[in-house]
Amino acid sequence: MKRLLSALLATAMIAGTMAGCAGSSNTPAPSGQDPSASTPAPAADTSKHVTVYSPHPADPLNAGIKEFQEKTGITVDLVAAGTGELLKRVEAESANPLCDVFWGGGADSLAAYTDYFDSFTPTDMANIDQNYVSKDGMWTGESPLPMILMYNKKLVGENDVPKGWADLTNEKWKGQIAYADPAKSGSSYTILCTMLTAFGKDDGKGWEFIKQFVANLDGKILGSSGDVYKKVSDGEYAIGLTLEKEAIKYVNAGADVGIIYPSEGTSAVPDGIAIVKGSANRANAEIFANFVLGKECQSMMAADFGRRPVRTDTDAPKGLPAMQDVKLVDYDFDWASSQKEEIMNMWKDVIVG
Repeated sequence: MKRLLSALLATAMIAGTMAGCAGSSNTPAPSGQDPSASTPAPAADTSKHVTVYSPHPADPLNAGIKEFQEKTGITVDLVAAGTGELLKRVEAESANPLCDVFWGGGADSLAAYTDYFDSFTPTDMANIDQNYVSKDGMWTGESPLPMILMYNKKLVGENDVPKGWADLTNEKWKGQIAYADPAKSGSSYTILCTMLTAFGKDDGKGWEFIKQFVANLDGKILGSSGDVYKKVSDGEYAIGLTLEKEAIKYVNAGADVGIIYPSEGTSAVPDGIAIVKGSANRANAEIFANFVLGKECQSMMAADFGRRPVRTDTDAPKGLPAMQDVKLVDYDFDWASSQKEEIMNMWKDVIVG
């Protein structure tokens, strides 16, 4: 993680449908009021539209878009799908970009596609934790994301609660572990790199662990990260590998689930936000990015959706331990982003094998 801190300073297309679900509003901000609610912003494009690609879950995604539209009068045209699918779409559309802002997805996944992003400096950079800002300005972290184990208390006895990643190879959990395909899910890719790091990414021991882990999945690999926490909560799986921000919502709601921070250590790669190179609505894209990184939106996401803020002047969500109390692996951000193709080829070999 030290190296991360130094390095970091299905498809639902909605031109009108999901924008309506998100609470579309064309009410402009009062005269003289800062549209971002916390930082000054450039003049909006005359189009009054911005196209956002996002892998975020529906609730925080719709809430954020609703607030943005009401504050600015700018309409959001949303495309929602998995991180991998949306990034490939950005790449395919690079000659004629249809997306203005990419909101969400692990920063290590975004870093692998920086050829398709433009440099952007948030207007309120002084209040953003520099540990989660890319040095080249191609993306900015918007929420650190510790990866955790989530378990169903009805299916996992008190004496059987796993303590870390190593317990996932125990025969008694065969076929009862929920894990999404890292080729489709950015968070699952981060979890894969985290486990490799915890057991030895350079000496082959990490991949030996992954082989045992995959064998214990018993052929069950889920199609999206959203399936993991939902199916663990519903009792379809006993244990899931997922994001803290999603699991804590079930805990706070009183569901029969628990959270484990793996004893070997975990990672806290942030979700990021980036502006697409050649975007048609650049000014509106900057207004949107500054809004997401602003104090009002960050506070709402922490209070209502359990998302850790990237701002230094905003409180962490209720019920979560301080980041300094979470054991972290020495996550190699550069390796995870630059070697993604090789890592995914190795993953495919393990699956086939």
